[in-house]
Amino acid sequence: MKTERSATLLLIIAYLGFLSLGLPDSLIGVAWPSVRDDFALKQSAAGLLFIGAGFSYFLSSFFTGRLLNALGIGSLLAASSAMVACSVLGHALAPVWALFAAWSLLHGLGSGAIDAGLNHYVAHHLSARHMNWLHAFYTLGATLGPLIMTAVLTGNGSWRTGYLIVAAILLCLALLFAAARRSWDRADGAMAAGRSENAGVGMMATFRHATVRLQVALFFFYTGLEVTVGQWSFTLLTEWRSVPKQTAGAWVAIYWASICAGRILFGYLVDRIGIDRLLRLSTVTSLLGTLLFALNLPGPVSGLALSLAGLGLAAIYPCMMARTPQRLGKAVAVHAIGYQVSAATLGAAALPSFTGYLAERFGLETTLATGAVGMALIVLLLHESLLSARSPGEGGICR
Repeated sequence: MKTERSATLLLIIAYLGFLSLGLPDSLIGVAWPSVRDDFALKQSAAGLLFIGAGFSYFLSSFFTGRLLNALGIGSLLAASSAMVACSVLGHALAPVWALFAAWSLLHGLGSGAIDAGLNHYVAHHLSARHMNWLHAFYTLGATLGPLIMTAVLTGNGSWRTGYLIVAAILLCLALLFAAARRSWDRADGAMAAGRSENAGVGMMATFRHATVRLQVALFFFYTGLEVTVGQWSFTLLTEWRSVPKQTAGAWVAIYWASICAGRILFGYLVDRIGIDRLLRLSTVTSLLGTLLFALNLPGPVSGLALSLAGLGLAAIYPCMMARTPQRLGKAVAVHAIGYQVSAATLGAAALPSFTGYLAERFGLETTLATGAVGMALIVLLLHESLLSARSPGEGGICR
C-alpha cells in the first residue's frame, strides 16, 4: 500500500515537473514584441534566447545519466526546478538585454535535466497513455504562460510582471519537489539498476543504427515546428495580419491548449488506435493545419488553423518517445532517448532562430507560412520512412 502511494506521488510530481517546463517556455512568444521594443532590438535578436537556452538544454539533457547517478533524481529535480525559477526571475529583473539573454542559459540547464530524466523514467516504466498525459501537462503549462502574459499586457501591465508571476509559481513547485525528493531517490535505485543492465550498447553504436538517426531527425524537425509556430505566430498575427493583441494572444493560447487537449484525448485512445496509426494521422493533421494557416484566410480561420495544427502535433512527441524502447529495444533506447531530447532541443533553438533571421529579409508572413508547411511535410516523410524501416528491437507493432 505504501509502495502504491509512493508511486502515485511520483506520478503527480512528474506531471507537475512537466507543467513547470511548459509554463515559462511560451512566455516569450507573447512578451517578445514588448521585450524587443523595451530593449530596442531587431526581430532576429530573439534567436539569442533560443540559442542560449538550447545550448545549455542540450548539454544538460545529454549528461542527464551522469547527473542522475551523482545526485539522484529527487535532488536533481529539485535543483533543476529551482534553476528554472531563478532564471525566470532573472528575466523579470534584467536591466539590460545582455542579462536577459544570459538568464536563458540557466533556464536551459534546469529544463534539460527535468525533460530527459522524466522522459527516461516514463518511457521505461509507464505506458504510452501516461506519456501522452505527462506531455499534456507540459502544454498545459505552455497554455497558461501566454494567458498570464496576455492578461498582464492587456491590463496595461509590464511584461516584467508576467515573468514575476510565473517565477513565483515555479518557486512554489521547486519547494514541493525538494520536499518529496526522498521518494524520488528510493525509486532511483531501481532506475539505476535498469541502466546498469542495459549498458552493453555504447553511445556511438547506438547512433550507427539508421532508425536511431531517423528518429533523431524527426525530433529535430518536430520541436522546431512546434516552437516556431508558438513563438512567431503572435508577432505575425498582430504585426502582419492586424489581429488585436488580445485576440492573437488567445489564439496562441488555443494552439498550446489544442496540443494539451490532444494529448489528454489521445492518452485514452492510443491503445485502441495503435501508436503508429495515431502518429500517421497526427502528421497528416499537422500538415493540413499549417497549410490552412499559411493561406491567411479572413475571419477566425487563422485561429482555427492554429488549433488544428496543435491537435495534429499533440501526440507526436510523447508517442515517438514511448515507441522508442519498443522499436529499438531497451539497450539501444537508453542512449537513443538522450539523443532524441538533445535533437529536440537543437530543433527548438535553431529553427525558430533561423525563421527570425529569414523574416528580416523576406518578411515574417512568407517565412513562417512556408517554413511551417515545410517542416510539417518533413516530419510526415520521416515518420513514413520509419514505418517502412526494419528495427532491431521491433516486437508486435500495432499499425
